[in-house]
Amino acid sequence: MPDKKNIRALSDEDLMAWLAKEKEPAFRSKQIKEWIWKKAARNFREMKNLPSGLIEKLENEFELGPVRVNETQISSDGTIKAAMLLSDGLVVESVLIPKGKRMTACVSSQVGCSLSCKFCATARIKRKRNLLASEIFDQVVLMDRLAREHYGQALTHIVYMGMGEPLLNFKEVVKSVRIITSPEGLGMSPSRITISTAGIAKMIRALADENLRVNLALSLHAPDDAKRSQIMPINEVNPLEDLKDALRYFYNTTGIRPTLEYVALRGFNDTPEDARKLLTVTKSIVSKINIIQYNPIDGGEFLPSYGNQLKRFTDLLKKGGAITTIRRSRGKDIDAACGQLANKNKLSEQKQ
Repeated sequence: MPDKKNIRALSDEDLMAWLAKEKEPAFRSKQIKEWIWKKAARNFREMKNLPSGLIEKLENEFELGPVRVNETQISSDGTIKAAMLLSDGLVVESVLIPKGKRMTACVSSQVGCSLSCKFCATARIKRKRNLLASEIFDQVVLMDRLAREHYGQALTHIVYMGMGEPLLNFKEVVKSVRIITSPEGLGMSPSRITISTAGIAKMIRALADENLRVNLALSLHAPDDAKRSQIMPINEVNPLEDLKDALRYFYNTTGIRPTLEYVALRGFNDTPEDARKLLTVTKSIVSKINIIQYNPIDGGEFLPSYGNQLKRFTDLLKKGGAITTIRRSRGKDIDAACGQLANKNKLSEQKQ
């Protein structure tokens, strides 16, 4: 028997056409979609208001391809990392970051990553495939359940900062955002969602044109092309001038101020001269800066900035007029912090 189709990958038109072919009333489409997205059904038998005959037809032809929590780890600071098992046996990681009443889910968009950022553990895992919108959606639903189970609170924010480059899975990422923010889906405000990118200028422009109203974070990590290309090879085809133009376009189109993410690497990008160069970048675009504490990875070539060096660097930025925040790392003891997601339990098989 051929593989079953994932019903969550069907368009509305395709689902309506299938129902017509099966001589089922058109109103069943709304019921099915409500179960799939609003109620996040895990199997067809949960769809209690559908007749048994239709459920059998659905089971014979389709699958839901649900993502499952395979393993969880809880950090001493309360951060939870979950290994998410996909329907084809591959694994991605998602992270729940609790901070007071704020519950943030960090979700993945690809299995592995096709980029080669030198400071990131995920970059060592060969990209196997893009995630479907439904698989991104499932991560959000499952992290919401973990937030309710462990903290008695619902999820409040989502960041696309897990494994993979979201803008290299553009279609499915955009689709997932539309489902998550739709009243027929999870109904989350787009202002609570942030998409992070290593910097693909044309796709930043495309994201602006989608009018999703989500936040954008650019992984900058160096103040000039020379240094950025050393740690982020993608900069060679997306240099800073192109990225600045794209960020200006994003801001002018959406009115949303982008964030520049900047991981502080000891002696590499945290000097006073680096701060001065970074200020020239910020003065040419409307933006704000998140300084990120570097989280060492096995065999990595960098070290985190010293506390006094990091403070001096940040103070120079603030004195120069840049809106600057130091983002404290969470979940370092379970390899759940920024740049540490590497599926260590699946690393050997997913690198093949």
